[in-house]
Amino acid sequence: MSFIDQFQADLEALPNILQKKYALMRDLDKSLQEIVRQNEQRCEQEIEDIKRGLRAENIRFSDEALDEQKHGIRIADEKVALAIQTYDLVDSHIQQLDQYLKMSDEELRRERENAATASPVPSPNSTTKSGRSNESGRGGRKKTRLATAAAAAAAATEVAAAAAENPTGMELDLPVDPNEPTYCLCNQVSYGEMVACDNPNCKIEWFHFGCVGLKEQPRGKWYCPDCAALKNRRKGRSR
Repeated sequence: MSFIDQFQADLEALPNILQKKYALMRDLDKSLQEIVRQNEQRCEQEIEDIKRGLRAENIRFSDEALDEQKHGIRIADEKVALAIQTYDLVDSHIQQLDQYLKMSDEELRRERENAATASPVPSPNSTTKSGRSNESGRGGRKKTRLATAAAAAAAATEVAAAAAENPTGMELDLPVDPNEPTYCLCNQVSYGEMVACDNPNCKIEWFHFGCVGLKEQPRGKWYCPDCAALKNRRKGRSR
């Protein structure tokens, strides 16, 4: 079982454990309140007896009153110990989450390093990117691809989801390789599924699905917003 699977299994059991501990603390609190109430009544009665001179020979609380007070102290100590156990239990899960975030951060760093090495590098003597063939050589080629940083994107999504509920407020350091090429309208590195513009002279060429409003592989030829607008203007002029 992986670390995250074990952490999720422990986390699923945490609410039931906390509920039992809180219920026990509530029962102890009720018992303590009842003992305090009884002891206050006993002490008030004994004080009245002393004032009336019924117990002048021994001006002190009875053994019963003192035993009740000691019993109340024991219950209070038990409540404190239970509260500390509950706090430590939650804190241990927070530490496990911190450990998982650090592991994910390191994994993401490695994936970005691999992605920077495997990503296509633009050729200075060509208007198209090295990872893309010309228009005639694209027959039958899939319009979409899983970027080499797909694993990194999946890890980043998982880290972001965990960080959204991060109780420690820990900031994650996710550096971006300045040498890694960027694409799309967002001018970001490649990740997830991307689609290529069918205009061989497109300056950007590759686009993230989400940035161009796509949810699945387009059928037939597909043009980016800029190239589609340019194509429509040319059609308008030809008319």
